[in-house]
Amino acid sequence: MKKTLGAQESYLYPTPCVLVSCGKKKPNIITIAWCGVLCSSPPTIGVSIRPQRYSYSIIMEEKAFGVNIPTADMVEKVDICGTTSGRHVDKFKLCNFTPFEGKHTGVTLIKECPVNIECTLKQTVELGVHTLFIGEVVEVYITEGLKEKDIRKLNPLAYIPITGEYVSIGNIVGSYGFSRRGE
Repeated sequence: MKKTLGAQESYLYPTPCVLVSCGKKKPNIITIAWCGVLCSSPPTIGVSIRPQRYSYSIIMEEKAFGVNIPTADMVEKVDICGTTSGRHVDKFKLCNFTPFEGKHTGVTLIKECPVNIECTLKQTVELGVHTLFIGEVVEVYITEGLKEKDIRKLNPLAYIPITGEYVSIGNIVGSYGFSRRGE
């Protein structure tokens, strides 16, 4: 038998934990766990942000944002970026992050993250307490020397909303199509 808990998103877990960067004049970073792939062609990513967050108005104005993939060893900086407002604090300086500019939009990205995804804002959708920012991927940057197959070894972070815990994703338990081998 199952018990009911009502309508809530907290049980869809884990969610990817990313650092969304924005701003050219005054760069900012916000930790986002409401993030995902929306389409593969054209490559499209969605991030949901509350309107009262500082990054919200920057993305609305500049029509670009970066999705930076942190590793598990960056968890403290990820938490800082999610619990400190950028209205009065430079999170790049606070976290000792090195900014670099996306070549298509000029959006500020985070050098210390092994993967950076530069997006142009294509559309916004008001969903309730969050607005979904739909971004078309215009460029992906990876740390020099990193091979595409090494991406799985980067130990990315995920977030479990119901417990408020960050977790690392490490063990491979299968690969796409493995259940159909031998057919």
